Amino acid sequence: MIELTRLNGSSLVVNSDLIQYVESAPDTTLTLLNGEKVVVREGAREVINLTVIFRSRLLAEVSRCCPGGIVVAPAAPYMLPPQPRPVSSDGMESDSVAAARRRRRGS
Repeated sequence: MIELTRLNGSSLVVNSDLIQYVESAPDTTLTLLNGEKVVVREGAREVINLTVIFRSRLLAEVSRCCPGGIVVAPAAPYMLPPQPRPVSSDGMESDSVAAARRRRRGS
């Protein structure tokens, strides 16, 4: 969450994850993911800096909670699920499929 100031001087706390984009023309307007627009006194660069500082503090807090450090496990390799074997209407494997399987095995 970042603290900003509305044009009338009142304080506003915004969840920085909800900011879709920031415009400066000439007032700084935040457009949130829900479409709501908020006009603030801070410039676009300051909104960005406040967001970076907030996220840095968040990561620092997480690293304090994990004394061994943050471990990011590598993603498992993507494997296609096995394909069902074609079978004939009587539930038996077709002759051409069985022959292809024998050829692959070398028998």
